[in-house]
Amino acid sequence: MANIKSAKKRILQSQKKTEFNKFRKTRIRSVIKSLNTLISNKKKDDSRKSFLALESELSKAVSKGVYKKNTASRIVSRLSQKLKLLAK
Repeated sequence: MANIKSAKKRILQSQKKTEFNKFRKTRIRSVIKSLNTLISNKKKDDSRKSFLALESELSKAVSKGVYKKNTASRIVSRLSQKLKLLAK
């Protein structure tokens, strides 16, 4: 355990940040799973709305430092390819 006051504070901040990042990642993963099920059930309108919500969540996560920019882009790219196949 840290003895210095600033070190104790950093530990608490780190724990808070870790908890929040876990929350964001879990929420994004659940949206991805629901989007994949919507795509597999061939529901175009619902999947499009879900995709837009996912893009918004991912951009927020990137700005907060939860995900790297390329990771978020890769996720969006793969899911948009699936949506394009659904549209055909």
